[in-house]
Amino acid sequence: MSAPAAEVPEDANEHCPGVMSEQAGQSDACAGCPNQAICASGEAKKPDPAVSEIAQKLANVKHKILILSGKGGVGKSTISSQLAFQLASLKHEVGLLDIDICGPSIPRMLGLEGQEVHQSAEGWSPVYVEDNLGVMSIGFLLQNQDDAVIWRGPRKNGLIKQFLTDVIWGELDFLLVDAPPGTSDEHISIAQYMKEAGVDGAVIVTTPQEVALMDVRKEISFCKKTEIPVLGVVENMSGFVCPNCQHCSHIFPPVSGGAQAMCEKMDVPFLGRVPLDPQLLLSCEAGRSYVESNPESQCAIALKQVVTGLLTNLQNASSSR
Repeated sequence: MSAPAAEVPEDANEHCPGVMSEQAGQSDACAGCPNQAICASGEAKKPDPAVSEIAQKLANVKHKILILSGKGGVGKSTISSQLAFQLASLKHEVGLLDIDICGPSIPRMLGLEGQEVHQSAEGWSPVYVEDNLGVMSIGFLLQNQDDAVIWRGPRKNGLIKQFLTDVIWGELDFLLVDAPPGTSDEHISIAQYMKEAGVDGAVIVTTPQEVALMDVRKEISFCKKTEIPVLGVVENMSGFVCPNCQHCSHIFPPVSGGAQAMCEKMDVPFLGRVPLDPQLLLSCEAGRSYVESNPESQCAIALKQVVTGLLTNLQNASSSR
């Protein structure tokens, strides 16, 4: 049986037993691993002091939600940005943390390209869209937006830790964490670092076709292994409604039943379907709220239903604790 993802260092050998295992540093799989000595000594079992520091830093954040996707290109950052806009429009205090280190698109989708982070003795201040919507991203730290971020795992993890320890979020109702696709270094880091702070759960974004759902099942498995509740799955790009005749065409046919059928099989909540709409793309390109600009559209109604479902699931989860 493989070790839980959160117990395996990012530079560990294949078949690592995990730092909490009795075999840590001693099994055959540990031979030649750069972590072998520290694991064998028991030092690796000691908690990272940053975990407690992060818990203190985020003590005034009511809800911490990860936005995940198994497959790239399914519109995860689109959903993240529009969720942030909607929650802020409901008068909540909202923070959006972009930990997609190699592909930070959140600054553009929030209309913040070219903005810089302000540093003080207290830490880093988020960049604000509105008084109640703050954003942090590596995109604010790049001198040239076209520069590639070519970093290995430890450096990525170091920046994520710095975002969590140094950013002055203040009192928030919601902190949304936009993660890159997959189940790699960034995901393991955020699960480890926020363990004591408490993650309310994850919203997972997919598209209807099976090639995307295959990877979403892995994402749900990751959440279960790291004990992160799944607050719901959003099926994005779910049909295209013709603006002239209102006929719905399935650009990505749900050949295996789509996200709803998958959720029923895996016993996780389904938050709804968001159709394709060119105006949603244009809103993201312009960095503005789509729902505010197109409140009566089918896509806006679907996005509002996603937010309603998310808030309901959060409330139910809090009641059951």
